[in-house]
Amino acid sequence: MYDLIIIGGGPAGMTAGIYASRLGLKTLLITKSFGGQIAKKAVAIDNYPGFESISGIELVQKMEKHLKAQKIDIKLGHVLNIKKKASNFLVFTKGKKEYQAKSVILASGADPRPLEVPGEKEFIGKGVSYCSVCDGPMFRNKVVAVIGGGNAGFETAIFLTKLAKKIYILEYADKIKADAINQELVANSGKAEIITKAALKEIKGKKFVESIVYEDKNKKEKILKVQGVFVEVGYEPATSYAKGLVNFNKRDEIKVEFETCQTKTPGLFAAGDLNVGAVKQIVTAAGEGAKAALAAYDYINKS
Repeated sequence: MYDLIIIGGGPAGMTAGIYASRLGLKTLLITKSFGGQIAKKAVAIDNYPGFESISGIELVQKMEKHLKAQKIDIKLGHVLNIKKKASNFLVFTKGKKEYQAKSVILASGADPRPLEVPGEKEFIGKGVSYCSVCDGPMFRNKVVAVIGGGNAGFETAIFLTKLAKKIYILEYADKIKADAINQELVANSGKAEIITKAALKEIKGKKFVESIVYEDKNKKEKILKVQGVFVEVGYEPATSYAKGLVNFNKRDEIKVEFETCQTKTPGLFAAGDLNVGAVKQIVTAAGEGAKAALAAYDYINKS
């Protein structure tokens, strides 16, 4: 029996683990991997306090080292379901393993949102990517498209300017949503072309991606010859395993009480990108992990 089980090894989960250990809670952290989105998406981080500039991988490594220096159990695994039995929680993982705890923090983050267009699934790993840091080097001196004109899309484009020959950025809306500094960096690269009011219709090719079809602002279909497509249209919260114990909003984010990250089920907390918080940043995820751990400590001591 654990005092606390934390599900997820991103900034929220690791911070919660550090706090829980220092609070003296017998804690288990279960995660498929460490780092969450920042390990795959964040190339250069310039807004995390204490680091003027640090790569996502480096920051994850520092957080993981800090976490593993604590007195905490860590299991690599995939959580399938959570149930509440009397006053305790049962957590079931792949491989038919079962763990029990007095309290649980959900911190499993979010997964990339697919485009749901013809050709996307067929060309995953054959030109379609959701991770520029992972796959970018394979597109050196090639022409690629980034789908999505928000900060994630522009940060992906910035990374790819060091590798790709040319980058098309396609945004469905009529205006770019990325921060001005990201837009400036992309513009200064001289490698990117931005296309607004562009609705992607299809990804085409034979063995690998060869082109994309999109509908322009005049509702006419256009074809771009590209060898790679990087998808940056948002994320879907990884929350399906918690159904029945939490309330969701229309985006499947978990509703929580702001001050404590408490869900509708006493003793069950949700921190980071999977909850309804409007701001999805590394620093806010870490802060919510700390709040959730402190709230779990209070819950355990009062129950």
